[in-house]
Amino acid sequence: MSAPVTTTGPAVPGTAYEPVIGLEVHAQLSTRSKMFCGCSRDYWEAAPNSRVCPVCLGMPGVLPVINRRAVELTILTGLAMGCEIPERAKFDRKNYPYPDLMKGYQISQYDEPLCVGGALDVEAEGAPRTVRLERIHLEEDTARLLHRDDDGGARSLLDVNRAGVPLMEIVTRPDMHSAAQAVAFLRALRQLLRYIGASDADMEKGSFRCDANVSLRPRGESALGTKVEVKNMNSFRAVGRAIESEIRRQQAALNAGERIVQETRGYLESSGETAPQRSKEEAHDYRYFPEPDLPPLRLEEERIGALRAALCELPGPRRLRFEHEYGLTPDEARTLTESRERADDYERSVHLASGLSGIGDREDYPRTLAHWFIGDVARLLNTLGSDAELRDTQLTPGHVAELAGLVSEGTITASTAKQVLDIAFESGELPQSIVQSRGLAQVRDEEEIDRLARQVIEGQPKAVADYRGGKESAIGFLVGQLMRLARGRADPHDAAAALRRHLDA
Repeated sequence: MSAPVTTTGPAVPGTAYEPVIGLEVHAQLSTRSKMFCGCSRDYWEAAPNSRVCPVCLGMPGVLPVINRRAVELTILTGLAMGCEIPERAKFDRKNYPYPDLMKGYQISQYDEPLCVGGALDVEAEGAPRTVRLERIHLEEDTARLLHRDDDGGARSLLDVNRAGVPLMEIVTRPDMHSAAQAVAFLRALRQLLRYIGASDADMEKGSFRCDANVSLRPRGESALGTKVEVKNMNSFRAVGRAIESEIRRQQAALNAGERIVQETRGYLESSGETAPQRSKEEAHDYRYFPEPDLPPLRLEEERIGALRAALCELPGPRRLRFEHEYGLTPDEARTLTESRERADDYERSVHLASGLSGIGDREDYPRTLAHWFIGDVARLLNTLGSDAELRDTQLTPGHVAELAGLVSEGTITASTAKQVLDIAFESGELPQSIVQSRGLAQVRDEEEIDRLARQVIEGQPKAVADYRGGKESAIGFLVGQLMRLARGRADPHDAAAALRRHLDA
């Protein structure tokens, strides 16, 4: 390890400082097998040490074999963020002793990564921002150390299932200047990785992890201050709190005339602060050298072109298209494109509704469907969890299109439609069938609505007196009573008109 690095001199108390933040993001790739062997990479619910072989156990004499799909997913990610894909890349041995590193070194990439440069546009603090990338490289994950403190005393257990899982590291330039900007970048990156199918990017399961390099410099200066690496952040909230805490700590130290030591600090959820872990290593401390058991990779332009052609429509362009093609507001388009699956389901519903009478001939029907997806469909999905999609339910895009069509053509009222949607969500039954089997069609008989209006007027003398006394809002209460008697199957406008005919006579 290198000696701690410090600033060149003490700070001047009272100086205004600007935070400078860079991120190192590790994302496990969505492959079937591990990076250098045939073991399953799905370890989360597996019994400890059950997804292992001599390769990922680091046994002597074994040879690694490169996972082609992991290489492709890394390149696909780079293409999605505008990276340069060099003609050649190679793997290196990163040497450091740690109990979770089975071989005593990690197979990673050093000076010839798969992707160089690139950027990601994000929305942060009400303004657009471009965060540049330094590189994206591919490596293997480590084993897991599970620390226990029970009646037998403190001990650590080693689970090798995670060792060798393909791990992509995305390294940004120091382009962020607040915790909010860092969190916005992580959210945008997670969305992108999920869109292109590179990673499930689940922070709770550890498949999306982040280290933050935080430094401060006097405002107006371009030179970087001494950076501190912050680890142990397992949620977006934790990332935000950890960076804010580290900024406050460095600010206080600099204002007190102290030097900032280059080190690694861990975030403590219990206190909301960071604590020292170790002095920060430099690249030469790892004694990188080319991996002798793996040949350099030749990245052919033909294969790169095929991967570029396989890229799906990315979140930003799709959001803008939804605004222009479907007449959605920016907020509506942003909500519907939050996940690729949600955007796909919405577009399937729009396509299906275009062929339905009563709604397909309306110019604004895409917005009508958007309101269903953003409103009541989202309400039901949220009961299953924040990441739930239609595939997790009995609903399909066809259900939503048919339901909106029934409302548009006047077969059912908007309030009845919510009831129908709830039933379809639980049963999978089609809306038209639900309406017919349960007698939920809208009451269109003028005589029946007139009879209900008289019944409401007779039963609500106070509201009638309020209305005739000039209290216009009383009509809303009376309409509600009529709708209750009609079990939501009357049109509110028809109900109001019938009530007024009698009340104004």
